[in-house]
Formats: sequence, structure tokens, C-alpha cells
Amino acid sequence: MTTETFEFQVEARQLLQLMIHSVYSNKDVFLRELVSNASDALDKLRLEKLRDDSLDADVSDLHIELDVDKEARTLTVRDNGIGMSYDEVGKLIGTIANSGTAAFLEELKEAKDAAGAEGLIGRFGVGFYSGFMAADEVTLVTRRAGEGQGTRWTSRGEATYTLERVDDAPQGTSVTLHLKPADPENQLHDYTSEWTIREIVKRYSDFITWPIRMVPEAKDGQDTPGPETLNSMKALWARSRDEVSDDEYHELYKHISHDWREPLETIRLQAEGTFEYQALLFVPSHAPHDLFTRDFKRGVQLYVKRVFIMDDCEALLPPYLRFVKGVVDAQDLSLNVSREILQQDRHIRMMRRRLTKKVLSTVKEIKTRDADRYATFWREFGTALKEGLVTDSENRDAILAVSSFATTHSADEPTTLAQYVERMKDGQDDIWFITGESRQAIENSPHMEAFRAKGIEVLLLTDAVDEVWADAVGAYEGKKLRSVAKGEIDLDAEDEEKAGEEREKQAEEYAGLLGWMRERLDEDIKEVRLSTRLTVSPACVVSDAHDLTPALENMYRAMGQEVPRTKRILELNPGHALVKSLHQAYQASEDRTELAESAELLHTLAVLAEGGQPKDPARFVRLVADRLERTLQ
Repeated sequence: MTTETFEFQVEARQLLQLMIHSVYSNKDVFLRELVSNASDALDKLRLEKLRDDSLDADVSDLHIELDVDKEARTLTVRDNGIGMSYDEVGKLIGTIANSGTAAFLEELKEAKDAAGAEGLIGRFGVGFYSGFMAADEVTLVTRRAGEGQGTRWTSRGEATYTLERVDDAPQGTSVTLHLKPADPENQLHDYTSEWTIREIVKRYSDFITWPIRMVPEAKDGQDTPGPETLNSMKALWARSRDEVSDDEYHELYKHISHDWREPLETIRLQAEGTFEYQALLFVPSHAPHDLFTRDFKRGVQLYVKRVFIMDDCEALLPPYLRFVKGVVDAQDLSLNVSREILQQDRHIRMMRRRLTKKVLSTVKEIKTRDADRYATFWREFGTALKEGLVTDSENRDAILAVSSFATTHSADEPTTLAQYVERMKDGQDDIWFITGESRQAIENSPHMEAFRAKGIEVLLLTDAVDEVWADAVGAYEGKKLRSVAKGEIDLDAEDEEKAGEEREKQAEEYAGLLGWMRERLDEDIKEVRLSTRLTVSPACVVSDAHDLTPALENMYRAMGQEVPRTKRILELNPGHALVKSLHQAYQASEDRTELAESAELLHTLAVLAEGGQPKDPARFVRLVADRLERTLQ
């Protein structure tokens, strides 16, 4: 038969070289591309046969075959699918030389980094040519189903390719790679190794619908074994719920997550219409140890038509749902889609929105029907979920609906904001909360004394993110969220006029002491005032209504952000014996050297009471020791 030689255009040749040397850091994906092409060919033949029963094509055993020749160093990917005609080979395999290549190369040159370049190439869709990453030469032999003559295409990926007609080609397509020498340093493995082939197929193509077969190597003294199917073909997400057992779902979860425990919940989602996809997601029963570390790999596995694309597709779920594992299989995405493209893709944004709402609605169902499983979920993942209250305003109400918090109402049972509002006292306008490192520490905080005395419920928030989300949310059902440790607090609403008169009288009486202490403690505080929140403790420190708390300042500094130090407010309890004595000493003597030390000690004790640290621990210890010594003389 006559062999025709065609020359690549200059731009196409440049693009091909770039494809071979620059596109994928992981060279293994060439086999994924070829298997995917073979799977598509089988899908097309099955559909064509359904449409045209007279088509002369054998569909009794549709499959993909991998054939390795160690001596010749070749790997062949063969299918008995739809195949291609001579003209189709020139058109389809030659798409790299289509018009628009020059414009594409211009875009490629403008890409600022390798990731951007890879994204552009992924958009161009030249997966077949990835074979040249592993091969010095590629030979394609194909015959379209129903036709009597086949076509051979050959190229070394350089300047030219050849086409010729052949008479003895079987139905379908075979792609033979004349492999390059293995080069592990450049991620070029030995693709004549049976173990390597098995591992790549298992990783990238395990859920392909069609069997992927390979004849394993014969062991010494044994007959050549028959073909073995390498993939499971169990795309569980594409099968109806009735066809899949819980054990099968759990095994898939364990395979994906590398977690030996069973998942807490399995979530199925199937979207049909203009953009089709299936999702099979899992909520783990236990938080991984590195969930809150910077290196935690989040995201679900992305498949396109059951072909594995990437392991941790972050674009499909928001960071606060990073604990969710699973598979999303889209029907209309490119196999060469990159992370950069995913971030901009309209369909991906639609999927992300739908998947997020589905996960949150599932958590709400768990909360409604199974208190024990919800308690497990919230214990393991509540802290992560609350991050969404800050970052995801669109779903904030849905997140609040599944959130629960420790409260002074019960030592054991957490509460929702809705339950808190139902229990609010008559005349109470605000939802009160306090933050700190532990429940025990904040329950015993001086800030809680007035609330405890009046029986007002307070949310006890002990996660670092609580400092942030409470400010971000601001209010719930018209009730403001207020910290018991910030701003001025007036709980004497019942007799407001009488309480106001009494406070004015005390403020006038203590004005001299308050002003003097403000001057003495100027480096650490911005105001000294009488307190309405203390009933037992002599003093406490609070933040102004719109200031950052010390815990929030520390959090921002830990993230590398420069935050100016905020001076706080010292509140004194005029009903406490120590404050009364301090006031009397101030009025009795003009030599206030020792009194200044007492004021300093009182401020430091207030800082310690809320879990803070003395500014100068050594000086604090010295002052306390000196006072103790005097009492014992």
C-alpha cells in the first residue's frame, strides 16, 4: 500500500515538542490518556450499534487490552471499539495541526509560569500526544467498524508523520509505543514492568466501565496464563443505590481515604440536565490528626467519564468541608483540565455550590434523626465547620442551623442558637457568649459573675475560630451576639433608674482613685472604671466594644500578621472589700508609693483571672512575696 508522508506545520511542531517535554510532571498519565481514548471508542461503538443494528461490528466482547513486549520494549494499548477511517485519522489524530495553533502558542508564551502553561495546554486537548513523553515512536493502526480497510499512522513526534492504508487491520484501534529507556530521575518509569502497568491502571482507570486486560508474565516452568482483568469496573457512584451494598461503599471509602474505620455517613448525588455529574461523598467518623495543619490534603477525587483526573480537587468543596472524602465524576469536562482552569470554570462553581448545600443538608438530617451520630460529627468536625461562618456568607444560615455550642444551661448537652433564643429571659435583647481556652476556665471567669447571679445563659466558646465567627455573624434572628468580656454591660434593666443613680453616685465618689490608677497603669490600660458585671471578684480587664481581644491578637500574630497591641479597660468592683480599702488608702495619704504597687498587683490579678500572663512575671512574684512576708511578721 502507498505510504504518504505529511509534515507538521512549524507552530504545530513547536507545540508538539512542548507537549512532549513540558506538559506533565507525572509521565504516567500517558497511559491514562490512551486507556480513556480506548474507553471512548468502545462507548461510541456500543451507541452506534444501538442506533444501527445493521452495522457490521462485533460487540460481543468489548474490552481494552494491554500488550507488553519486553524484548522489543513496546507497549500496545488496543481496543475493539468504533475505530477510525483513513480520513478520520488525518483529521482527528492531526488536530494538533488545525488552524488556531499560532494564536494558542502566542497565549502560551504570555503565560507567566509553568502552571499557567499547563492550563493552556490542557484547554487545547492533545492527550493522544502525551504518548511521546514515554516513546520515541508511536504507531497507530485502526479500522472503523463496518469498513473493510484500515489505516496505519506513524510518527517520531518530530517533523513528520506518515499515513498508509492496510488490509489486515482488526476492528478498533491499537496504539503501539516504542518506549524510551527508563529514567526514574525524570519520572519516566519502566513501562514494560507488569507491576508498573498494574499500579497505573489501578490508580487512574480502575472504574472504567470496560475490562482492561493484560496477559501476566509466565512463571518459570508454567504455561502462559490467560488474560487477566486489571480494573474493578465498579463505578459505584454510577450505579443505583439498590445495586450497591453498604460494605461496598465502605470499601471504596477506605480505598479513597486510607482510613480503616467505616464512614459516619455516605452521601449520593446525581445531577442531570445541561451539565451531568455524579458524586459519592463520605463524612468520616474520625478527624484526621492533621486536619488543622497547613499541609493537610483536602478535596475529593475528580473523574471525567470514570477516568481519574486528580486526587485532591480543592475546587469542588470549600476549605471548611475539607474533611469530606469521595468521588465526583463529571461528564463534560476535559481530561486535560488543570487546577487553574477548575478555579475559573462555571460548571465547577455550580458543582461546588450544589455539593456544599448537599453536605450541609445531610448534616442537618443527621442532627434531626440521630443525636449520637450528630454528637460524633460535631465533636470531630465542628471546629472546621465553624470556619464557614466566616468564609461562606451564602451558606451561613445553613451552617448555623447545624452548629451547637456548650452553654451554662447544661453541663453536658450543647445548644443551638435557636434553642438559646427560645430560653431567653423576658427583656433580654442579646445572645451572650464568652471565649477562652477551656470550659472550666471561662465558667470561673470574673466576667461571668453578674450573669451567673441573674441566671442569664451564656454560650461557652473554646475554639480559636469562635473569636472570629461571632464577630462575622453579628446577630441571629435579630438578637445581637455580644461578648460578656467586651464593652459596658447593664443587666439591671428591671430598675434602671435606681441603678443609674447609684452608679452615678459611686462614679463621683471613686473619681479620684480611678483617675490616679489610670495614670499609674497608663502603659497597660486605657481606662479604669467601676464595673457592673462583677459580684465577687475585686477587678477584671475587658476589651472595648470594637477592639480585638488578646486571644484574637495572638491568633493573627501566629498567622504572621502584624497587629498593634490594644490597651484594655480595668473594671473595679466597688462592693469588694479590697477595692474599698484601696479607695480609703487613696483618700487617707498623699504618699502613694505602696498604693501604686497594690494597684499594679490588682491589675495583674485581673489579667491572671481571665487566663492571661503577667507582663513581668518576676516583678509580680517579688511583689506578692513581699506582701506575704509582711502579713507573717
